[in-house]
Amino acid sequence: MHSTQTRLRHGALTACAAALALLAAGCSKVSAEAQAGGCRDDGQWSGREQAAWLRTAVAFRGTADGAGPSYEDASVVLRAQHTGDVRVLCQPLDVHVEFWTLSARTTETKTETGTETETSSVMRYGLSADGSRTRTVGFPRGLPAGQDGICTRVLVAAYAGAPLSDRELPWMTRDLAIARDMDVRFGTDRIGTHRLLPPQDPTACTTDRPTADPSPTRSTTWDIYHP
Repeated sequence: MHSTQTRLRHGALTACAAALALLAAGCSKVSAEAQAGGCRDDGQWSGREQAAWLRTAVAFRGTADGAGPSYEDASVVLRAQHTGDVRVLCQPLDVHVEFWTLSARTTETKTETGTETETSSVMRYGLSADGSRTRTVGFPRGLPAGQDGICTRVLVAAYAGAPLSDRELPWMTRDLAIARDMDVRFGTDRIGTHRLLPPQDPTACTTDRPTADPSPTRSTTWDIYHP
């Protein structure tokens, strides 16, 4: 009797082990098929990894030299990523393309007078992207050029996830008149790429330029979400 029960338990354990082995093999096969089946698993990507993907996908058009002061034909392009060995993402990313105006303004203390850069959001587009097709976001019409004689520039950035919080907003590490892309900093690693555009009025961005008075309120931000 004891021997029979032992054989039964051994048989049950053997069957269970075989079932687990088959399950593991099936899971492994499904995982391999998911990796080789045409999409790239991004379900556990960090903000930095999402930004790295965006960096390879985003291009700016019509912004090279600021020759068109209104930037009517300028755009931000998220290029298709399904060619060659590059696979589309299994889960589309929530992407924002945001535009800001940066204006130099006067700051005063008891001992000295200086300048700071005032940042105002102009427009923010929300869309989803997985690299399966090209998406194009045109620049807002009539981008503000700032007050006459005030050094004002436009910044555009593409990033993944939710809209930027106050602590994630951009700031300058160099004088606005001579700043380049590398002189813009963000309080987050979610930024895929950004572009600081040339001033629409280059004569205003000189070392002896006037500066704007502090603005009492920030500009209104409009949210436009594309499917």
